[in-house]
Amino acid sequence: MSPTFAQLGVPEKIVKSLENRGITSPFEIQAVTLADALAGRDVCGRAPTGSGKTLAFGIPLVAKVGRAESRRPRALVLAPTRELAEQITTEMRTFSGSVRVSAVYGGVGYGAQYNALRQGVDVLVACPGRLEDLLAQKALKLDDVDFVVIDEADRMADMGFMPAVRRLLDQTGENRQTVLYSATLDGDVAKLTRDYQKDAVRHEVGEETPDITSASHVFWKVNRANRNDFIVEAVNAVWPAIIFCRTRHGSDRLAKELEAAGIKAGAIHGGRSQGQRMRALAEFAKGKVQALVASDVAARGIHVDNIAVVVHFDPPDDYKTYVHRSGRTARAGQGGIVLSLVLPDQARETRRMMRQVGIDEPFISPDAALLRQMSPAPTRKAAPSPKPTELVADDRSELEPWSEREGGRPNTSSQQHPVRARPQSNKDRRPSFTGRHDSNNRDAASRPVFDPSKRFASAPSKRPFQSGRPNTQSPRREGKPAEAPRDRAMVAARPHSNEDFRARPKSGPKPWESRKPNQVGRSSAPASRSPTPQRKDFSDRPFASGPTNRKRTRSMNTRTKAAK
Repeated sequence: MSPTFAQLGVPEKIVKSLENRGITSPFEIQAVTLADALAGRDVCGRAPTGSGKTLAFGIPLVAKVGRAESRRPRALVLAPTRELAEQITTEMRTFSGSVRVSAVYGGVGYGAQYNALRQGVDVLVACPGRLEDLLAQKALKLDDVDFVVIDEADRMADMGFMPAVRRLLDQTGENRQTVLYSATLDGDVAKLTRDYQKDAVRHEVGEETPDITSASHVFWKVNRANRNDFIVEAVNAVWPAIIFCRTRHGSDRLAKELEAAGIKAGAIHGGRSQGQRMRALAEFAKGKVQALVASDVAARGIHVDNIAVVVHFDPPDDYKTYVHRSGRTARAGQGGIVLSLVLPDQARETRRMMRQVGIDEPFISPDAALLRQMSPAPTRKAAPSPKPTELVADDRSELEPWSEREGGRPNTSSQQHPVRARPQSNKDRRPSFTGRHDSNNRDAASRPVFDPSKRFASAPSKRPFQSGRPNTQSPRREGKPAEAPRDRAMVAARPHSNEDFRARPKSGPKPWESRKPNQVGRSSAPASRSPTPQRKDFSDRPFASGPTNRKRTRSMNTRTKAAK
């Protein structure tokens, strides 16, 4: 029987916080490391993904950390990805109490992080890149850090963060306590342990590849042209699913193609902002998204329970990447499916990777029904149900009662609040001008109906040039055919409507023009108007634009251009 948290020396406040969350007994990695970490010794632990490492180092941090001053944290947790840093922060805040825990990572603004550091942070969870930026800006100092945790150290080495991790450790206190957790303890991780830990206690829990052995591995033979279709079949058969691609562009493109096929998908990779990544991850955790398309950078930062299948859309770079990707399913002893799509030119590399991991599975043809049978979780149908016809209330429409032969009940209130289908075109949405939209006047129904065809049947307008007489020329006003004007002098100023143009003879002067075009010196104004003053004739001038002076003007222009 494993010991309890209280027996391992965990403070009572933290024990009660864990009990409120339903955590009463420690996991294996927690049971073997908590006592040494609480005693102040350096710990080097190897444990698989999803084995409870966050509580294994989080409980000693909260129990031992002191009160920090402004811009001088007392404990530091290094994580490789933004998602993992946010996950650690959220987990520790559930039992930290008065201990201030905050995270700094890239992809977001500096303002909130500046404010948190200025107010004081006891436990700082950080990604190496953003932490070095803040140090360069002198936003904080690491001199007072006496407790350091390096989580997912092997992933740090794979992503090239080891030089930054070493520079950060050099800036912390000399008498610090260093705790390191990793899925593997070889290579660069072994060098880091040798250089920065003192008399470290080494604890190893479980197999090196526990997620590989507990999951069911399937390899499909596909072609590049039809593998998207097989992805759609696989996700419709078993979901929630995580699909891994190599590049950012490939992740976005695959997510769009899945959306076009009717599958709710989201993308998460280093090119997206932190807000976009957190929203996609939250929707996936809540079940609103069936498939989450991710890149290798986000493989270690995704912590979602009950993932049914992990799909390798693009082959991993090496067997370690395969282990990291596959570790998103079959967590904490549960089952899961790991599906790999193998192209003809990738078969040889895939076989070599399988030998390194210790897997011996055949390449088979795609079969979605087989995935449904292998899935440990109950299958869920992914096809969305069609949306029902939206109904709106209308107090002037009458609808027949529901037919009882069709399984419905009579609508007894159809005369008071009948229902009709919403119009599907803009033409049907036009108001009928019956006054039913006037909610302030209850007698709106008694108003006369406004007929658009008679919108000009109003009182005749008076214009100055008509001398107060009504206009009888427009057939649209009186409903009569157009008639020729009896007295053309009445409408000589300008026509009142288009019918006046049609009624006027095509030949002859226009009534509203004062003179004919190209007629200089003469006046054709009506007798009722004052005569227009005559213009002077300048045709005898030497530079007038006449037929006799065109050659002279053209020659002078030529000489002027030549002189310029």
